[in-house]
Amino acid sequence: MGAQWKAKHKDLAANAKGRLFGKLAKDIMIAARHGADPAANARLRLVVEQARKVSMPKDTLDRAIKKGAGLTGEAVHFEHVMYEGFAPHRVPVMVECLTDNVNRAASEMRVLFRKGQLGTSGSVAWDFDHVGLIEAEPQAPDADPELAAIESGAQDFEAADEEGATLFLTDPADLDLVSKALPAQGFTVLSYRLGYRPKNPVDPASLSAEQLEEVESFLAALDANEDVQNVFAGLGG
Repeated sequence: MGAQWKAKHKDLAANAKGRLFGKLAKDIMIAARHGADPAANARLRLVVEQARKVSMPKDTLDRAIKKGAGLTGEAVHFEHVMYEGFAPHRVPVMVECLTDNVNRAASEMRVLFRKGQLGTSGSVAWDFDHVGLIEAEPQAPDADPELAAIESGAQDFEAADEEGATLFLTDPADLDLVSKALPAQGFTVLSYRLGYRPKNPVDPASLSAEQLEEVESFLAALDANEDVQNVFAGLGG
């Protein structure tokens, strides 16, 4: 959860499928700027595979590709904006937004952070490392993530999560190179992106069940916002 906060509960994830499609559509549109053919655009191919994996409707996927590639005559412009601050109980948070309306995003972030504390630029970023994050799954049961990390040039890795994916951490400049090297080491790349890793994550055990629920609810509200692409929380475990 320290790398990128994700809703824990399956029912939450199910209810958020529409929001997930919206976030993926933005990723697809941005990737499609470099070409509408997934066969010739590696970044687009990967995002399309992610979209298909979560059963995004084909017409939604195709429309996002065409819109991003400029084939519909519609202008697509998203600005990348970062917000920093604290969730309840001083849990540091970095929020990555892709928005077509910066004023709206700023206004909504101010409202959402009323239950926490919205910080200024740099107020929280110092407590995070900017890293490349690659989720990959083994192609065979005996695939060794430690060896794969060393051979591919990754800085570190985290053991497989409950869905069987290993998280490889890279220097931001090495993200593309490592993602291309992992398949030769027995891992299929599921997703890769730049993100933030907390240096001093808050131990969930230091919070009461009620306090942890307040943090989770705050993060879920951020994640539900239409302009938010990723939420990176300084919460361990």
